[in-house]
Amino acid sequence: MSPGPLNVLELFAGIGGLSLGLQRAGMRIVGHVEINPFCRAVLHKHWPEVPAHDDVRSALTWWRSQPRPRVDVVAGGYPCQPESLAGPRRGTDDHRWLWPEMARVIHALRPRYVIGENVMGHRTRGLRFVLRDLECLGYAATPGIVSAGEVGAPHRRQRIFVLAVLADSEGGGFDSGSELRPDSSRRRRTEPARSRPALADSHGPRRQPWSGLGPARTAAERARWWTTEPDVGRVAHGVPDRVDRLRALGNAVVPQVAEHIGRIVLDHHESR
Repeated sequence: MSPGPLNVLELFAGIGGLSLGLQRAGMRIVGHVEINPFCRAVLHKHWPEVPAHDDVRSALTWWRSQPRPRVDVVAGGYPCQPESLAGPRRGTDDHRWLWPEMARVIHALRPRYVIGENVMGHRTRGLRFVLRDLECLGYAATPGIVSAGEVGAPHRRQRIFVLAVLADSEGGGFDSGSELRPDSSRRRRTEPARSRPALADSHGPRRQPWSGLGPARTAAERARWWTTEPDVGRVAHGVPDRVDRLRALGNAVVPQVAEHIGRIVLDHHESR
């Protein structure tokens, strides 16, 4: 398949960490859906040309209300509160379990790729429903775990990602072995990946890593790499919208992780 930009519609977009990483990887963001007004203001500031909507439950009506670009990728970190270890853990019985709404968008728009993100508790709760629904919708899905520490962040921040491709598309889906390891096409766009242990997959055992998650860096280089991270120490005083900022940052996808995920998808796309 000839290379070209993939258009991304991001649901549950937050402040755009996933969009930023996918954009850095070479994709084009064509729409955002986010219910939080503070987060939508951040999205508008950084993507003023990208249309945004406020509710995933009416996203299809909004998207179809006028001519829109084709959607190649539906991406989203569907809410984690039903599965977070910090909450009551009601899972799919929680009213905030909004994966079915994301599935409705996928079913209607039929993107070639789907990118999902959630917390670690997802693997023993709702993940099986997500994988089942994607299979029913005609997608071949692969779950895996990526840590922010593997792209140089000074914290672990492990998250589950689900990558899915239309099963009737040319070529196969993603697999947890050789296809997701570093290859020459990915190294054309990044420095050589450092060696690291295998990542745990969604079912617990440690298997093949998805791929190299960033270039080798010295401690000083890693510190400079993360200097753009805001200081959110508890002694901060007079920071406008501090509570909203902390909540938004806590929910955000680390852009460097999202960029890595985007490169995996683009490598798959360009190889077909």
